[in-house]
Amino acid sequence: MAEKQTAGRDNLGQLAPKFAELNDDVLFGEVWSRESKLNLRDRSMITIASLMTSGSFPQLKAHFQMGKAHGITKDEAVEIVTHLAFYAGWPKAWSAMALIKEVYGE
Repeated sequence: MAEKQTAGRDNLGQLAPKFAELNDDVLFGEVWSRESKLNLRDRSMITIASLMTSGSFPQLKAHFQMGKAHGITKDEAVEIVTHLAFYAGWPKAWSAMALIKEVYGE
């Protein structure tokens, strides 16, 4: 079951309360909770791939952490990035590998 997210409210609740609500309640509440359609591990893999290809590295680190919690192993995270390196670009893969080291360790 998806963990209740409060990152939107915690980080942006004062600045952008509606954005924070949509982040926490719609994206991470309604969309991520549709586990009968797509499990959390698969959603994490898809999200990691999307964030890496777009170069959204602060969010990518958070999603590596979530992916780890959803059962993605370090070896799988490395394989995702290795595969995507040829589609998204080598520099993005290097940056993503550094995040894997931070999240999973050597």
